[in-house]
Amino acid sequence: MSALQTLALQAKDLSVSLADRAVLHGVSLDVPAGQWTCVVGPNGAGKSTLLRALAGLLPAQGHIAWHGVALSSLDRRSRARQLSWLGQGEVAMLDLRVRDVVMLGRLPYQDWLAAPSAYDHAMVQAALEATQAWTWRDRALGELSGGERQRVLLARAMAGNASLMLMDEPLANLDPPHQVDWLEQVQCLRAQGTTVVSVLHEIGMALHADRIVVMQAGRVVHAGPADEVQTHRAIEAVFGERVRIVPLEGQWVVLPKSQGRPA
Repeated sequence: MSALQTLALQAKDLSVSLADRAVLHGVSLDVPAGQWTCVVGPNGAGKSTLLRALAGLLPAQGHIAWHGVALSSLDRRSRARQLSWLGQGEVAMLDLRVRDVVMLGRLPYQDWLAAPSAYDHAMVQAALEATQAWTWRDRALGELSGGERQRVLLARAMAGNASLMLMDEPLANLDPPHQVDWLEQVQCLRAQGTTVVSVLHEIGMALHADRIVVMQAGRVVHAGPADEVQTHRAIEAVFGERVRIVPLEGQWVVLPKSQGRPA
């Protein structure tokens, strides 16, 4: 298998401007297939803009490819079948039942005006059970808390069964136990061969990824394995050396700089 075939996403010289302001500056990035890649960096680094550009949701200059195929050559149906998207602060129809919201993830596989198939219903149920939201299936989305809605929107993304899943701040409004549940779901997706790319503010959670992309001021300043010292030093640098990444009980944790290394 060629190197190109093992890349799920590829960007070359990617630039994006929003409201006449340059946000991304010639970003080049390779995302390996079947791995979890996490994008981190300070506020205003361009993380969400990069994710939306990779998803084809923003006009951009440069080249973007999914699985070696230029994004510009893919029609909307092909894009929808290959990529599931979970955006930050998404606005959904709050009067829809939870099961109907998640069924939206199956639309790329349904003919126009056709009723969902038994397989579609099975995929919806599996996604809702995975996110522990099945018991809410007949409730309106607007009746749920912010964290509960986030789990439903994650189920919608999972129901699409796409080979690529991009998530922008998926842990927003989730309490710590459900953040751990999300981590387990990502690990299951990765084990099934899904390529996951997420933007996270929670550096401690990001350190569980396969690879980390570190951004600052609209540029990628480092990309590498999450467990490498060089990656940790790059994260510390973009946060102004205010945090320190140290080993603790077999894993990496993030501490304020003043705390130093645990005994």
